Amino acid sequence: MKVQGKMFLWLAVFILVIAIVYGVWSKEPAGTTALFLAFGLSVMIGYYLAFTARRVDQLAQDNDEADVADEAGEVGFFSPHSWQPLALGVGGAIAFMAVVFGWWLLYFGFPLILIGLWGWVFEYYHGENRTQ
Repeated sequence: MKVQGKMFLWLAVFILVIAIVYGVWSKEPAGTTALFLAFGLSVMIGYYLAFTARRVDQLAQDNDEADVADEAGEVGFFSPHSWQPLALGVGGAIAFMAVVFGWWLLYFGFPLILIGLWGWVFEYYHGENRTQ
């Protein structure tokens, strides 16, 4: 995590330089403000990563002589047969199209989003995949 903290802090320095140069040359307030906000966000993330790196054990990415396999392990559990992301994706696409074509499309997108969320949350509480 030490590497990520340093990367974000160096990114913050770069964004600050770009924000100052952009602000002086363009005199455009929206882009300048966005760059300064990006600088602030990068500083917050970099500080958090650098702060927490002192409290955790050394990771493989902090060791110069580590192999790729040193950080290998279980990634997590992913449902191999879930249809809920499809419902969420279609509902989200319809909901975002409502911004462009008309808010009446939310009547079709919002129920799909709710059905997808409900199914995803309670996926392992019923049926053949029910946990004990």
